[in-house]
Amino acid sequence: MKLWFRRCVAALLFAALSSVALPQRGVGGRGGTAQDEPDYRLPDGKSQKEAILKAEHEKNLKDAAELAELAEQLKADLEKNDRYILSMSTLKKTDDIEKLAKRIRARLRH
Repeated sequence: MKLWFRRCVAALLFAALSSVALPQRGVGGRGGTAQDEPDYRLPDGKSQKEAILKAEHEKNLKDAAELAELAEQLKADLEKNDRYILSMSTLKKTDDIEKLAKRIRARLRH
């Protein structure tokens, strides 16, 4: 049983490492990677990609702080209510939490 488990772990590790090592195919079937694209510069001389990544990182931090705040408010609302009835503001908070999480996930996948 242990040998079988070790073989499965080794196969999964090999698959993970080989998928990282192989170049990813771009849009339209091109074999290029992000490093093949030209690096555009902003008028101040900074890399456009770096500026975009930095702005997205700051937005992610801001949205994550807002997400944590909404989660704390939701927890307080749920603890405050002794009945099994939820207010509309509580349901709105759950929708806002879901939207923020999707927005952060979309930026991270970018």
